[in-house]
Amino acid sequence: MSAEIWLVRHGETEWSSAGKHTSVTDLDLTEEGVEVAGALRPALALVDFDHVHSSPRLRARRTAELAGFPDPQVDDDLVEWAYGDYEGITTPQIREHDPGWTVWDGVTPNGETPVQVAERLDRVVDRAVREGGRTLVFGHSHSLRVLAARWLGLTPQRGRHFFLSTATISVLGEDRGERVVRHWNVSPDQARPGSLA
Repeated sequence: MSAEIWLVRHGETEWSSAGKHTSVTDLDLTEEGVEVAGALRPALALVDFDHVHSSPRLRARRTAELAGFPDPQVDDDLVEWAYGDYEGITTPQIREHDPGWTVWDGVTPNGETPVQVAERLDRVVDRAVREGGRTLVFGHSHSLRVLAARWLGLTPQRGRHFFLSTATISVLGEDRGERVVRHWNVSPDQARPGSLA
């Protein structure tokens, strides 16, 4: 059976709104985040999913619940990139002492490397392919971008090219035996019920 992976980035949090790197800090959604996460429900309700997984972080599990999936299987491999010493600060703040830094190719003190993140997301991809059917995952910006890169056989650093907003839907699938991106970064107001399947 062919495989599809549907990616949903969690709804807005106070830190995501401010551009702060958020990995292990377990924040809930803002009021706006709650509203937009709930707006994902109509687009996902008409799709039959064989498997539903979520990062263990509250913001991802809460998004899953509001989107109509209150009992996803929690998967530690879906956690966000560990930012180490850069947790809770913005890229401009980091660049004050580390000019030109990016998570993709810079050194993140006490955090994960791109290779370490890719190892986790490779397991997610491998499982989805092995199980087949449609897999829905609720996760985080950088880790889902790496997942997309790995689905396509690209290096984890190529995830930098897959911009991902909060509370959006993306679909990874196949076309004539090749892995492709079917939809990317689709907001709830763009996703008419049934339009992504």
